[in-house]
Amino acid sequence: MVKVKICGITNLEDAKASVKAGCDALGFNFYKKSPRYISPEKAHAIIRQLPLTTVKIGVFVNAKADQIRQIARFCNLNILQFHGNESPEFCRKFKKYKIIKTFHIKDKINLSEITRYKTFAYLFDTFSVFKKGGTGRKFNWDILSCLVGIKKPIFLAGGLNAGNVRKAIEVTRPDWVDVCSYVETSPGKKDHEKIRVFIKAAKSKR
Repeated sequence: MVKVKICGITNLEDAKASVKAGCDALGFNFYKKSPRYISPEKAHAIIRQLPLTTVKIGVFVNAKADQIRQIARFCNLNILQFHGNESPEFCRKFKKYKIIKTFHIKDKINLSEITRYKTFAYLFDTFSVFKKGGTGRKFNWDILSCLVGIKKPIFLAGGLNAGNVRKAIEVTRPDWVDVCSYVETSPGKKDHEKIRVFIKAAKSKR
């Protein structure tokens, strides 16, 4: 069964509601230019009150390696997600952590470029000139057909909602689906009912 990551968590109430609804991971965005930015101190205070079984993922965009390591230790993160222009060499600097590398999709993908990244997992999101994720727009899922045979967990993001997530899963066969803007009332504030409905749809069987 596909797993669900709820991204852009900024407060304890939304984190607890997501866990109660059955999410598998929570994403905390440490990119200061994001409307969903959370300080390490606030993330730490939230994470220490969550079940150990919930995966905590830190989202970083072109951050410095020392800063990433400091935040990861302080917040007790399980996985690091690099959402910017980080190089394969940069990703290899974090031996103690599982790394998710994000690729922003326009109208095609460069498989040889992607496979240069020897990370734990790949995440595919919609390209935007203005935003690093959280666009609420989907890309052409058929583009991912060339990933057949890649032996890494695949995260699918970009414009997912309760109405299209089952179709997205059928087309792309991801290991994870990653949702943010659809389950919000405003950037950084979640709609708990939408979270519940989304997770139910993602994990349902046809």
